[in-house]
Amino acid sequence: MSTLLEDLQRQTRALTPREKATLARILIEELDSAFDAEVEELWIAEAQGRYEAFLNGQLEALPGDEVMARARSRLR
Repeated sequence: MSTLLEDLQRQTRALTPREKATLARILIEELDSAFDAEVEELWIAEAQGRYEAFLNGQLEALPGDEVMARARSRLR
C-alpha cells in the first residue's frame, strides 16, 4: 500500500460521519461514469420527504425483515 493511501486512510478515520459520507459520495461520483447529480438530488428529496412523513405519523415503519421478504417475493 502506498504511503499516500495510508496517510489518506489515517486522515479519513479522523473525519466526522457526515464528512465521511461526503467523501464517499465524491469518490463514487469519480468512479461511476453513469452518475447523474439530478437523479441523486431527487432521491435525497424523496428520502427526506419519507422521513418527515414518518416523523409526522403519516407513514408507518415496517420491520426490515418484512420489507425484505416482500421485496424478494416480488422478484420471484
